[in-house]
Amino acid sequence: MARATTKADLVTAANGQFDKMWKLIDGMREEIQKANFADEMASAGKEIHWSRDKNLRDVLVHLYEWHKLLLDWIKANNDGESKPFLPEPYNWRTYSSMNIELWKKHQSTPLEEAMTKLKESHKDVMSLIEKFSNDELFAKGAFDWTGTSMLGSYCVSATASHYDWAMKKIKLHIKTYKE
Repeated sequence: MARATTKADLVTAANGQFDKMWKLIDGMREEIQKANFADEMASAGKEIHWSRDKNLRDVLVHLYEWHKLLLDWIKANNDGESKPFLPEPYNWRTYSSMNIELWKKHQSTPLEEAMTKLKESHKDVMSLIEKFSNDELFAKGAFDWTGTSMLGSYCVSATASHYDWAMKKIKLHIKTYKE
């Protein structure tokens, strides 16, 4: 899937990947949805998320928290508050530590709540995207608070690209699940 470069492509990709992800989840038996990931998933890749996430809930709350980051960042900056995308003390070199903190925060969140929160936050993100023009999303320099990146790039990363990431993990979970 090519990375979206227009508002129309962003909306189509984000909603399409979200729907694909939910079809995958809805196709899982409840015991697979609630099961911990097989041990081999922890070493499926070099990235820390392979060992961090232990179950479907962990993946879904990760997506939810990144939606919240995007929503809060856009709201603050639109309201005139200069705020970086990643909260202090994190930056793009240390955000994996932030992801671990987000993971810890949700260890008592039930799967059903994670599902509800993610569906609601996706709707909120898509509603926010709709408020911006194509140029506001994809023209360089449209907002000084996005730095050298386009607002649309952040939106793609928090939606369609992140849903692709989640589906890879979910598919591997389904493949490696042992009764």
